[in-house]
Amino acid sequence: MLQIEMSASVRKGAGKGAMRRLRMEGKTPAVVYGGGSKALPLELETSSFFQQLLEVYRSNCVVTLKVDDGSTRHVLMGEVQTDPIRDTILHADFVEVDLNKPRRFTVQLAFTGKAKGVDFGGVLQIGKKEVVLEGNPLDIPDDIKVDITPLKIGDNITVGSVSIADNIKLITKASTVCVAVVAPGAAAAAAE
Repeated sequence: MLQIEMSASVRKGAGKGAMRRLRMEGKTPAVVYGGGSKALPLELETSSFFQQLLEVYRSNCVVTLKVDDGSTRHVLMGEVQTDPIRDTILHADFVEVDLNKPRRFTVQLAFTGKAKGVDFGGVLQIGKKEVVLEGNPLDIPDDIKVDITPLKIGDNITVGSVSIADNIKLITKASTVCVAVVAPGAAAAAAE
């Protein structure tokens, strides 16, 4: 799983006026939930937060928040609110996680190679682009590579045949077909 580090400061003000002033100063209001304690209001430097956000948004990533009160929190990115007109960040939510407690994550399947069956006129059909795994956050992979090169017409790869580490549990039904090569006539019939 991806890991990044961010710096944050404890936010003192609340309300619309204080949030507007904060944004005018080049800062983004944020909050950390969970971890058994009450929500912690934070402020982040908008420019550095935006750059880091571009790298990790919509991917599984553990963020180590270094807060100016001396604490360090391990969090997952939650909701990021943006202004639809100006395309600026308005607010960010983080969810605190225990790195030693299993959680469920959705992980992308990365298909590599070119199926042999496609060279002989077969049609590649992708049935599943992601799977759900359960494990400690740092044990979860960024994505799962699936080599489709050996697939001939009529072959498929199920979710259960995808290789994952022993300390990770597959939640998605193992018999689900994630990719298959079908005959051209079968692909046309399925599309109708």
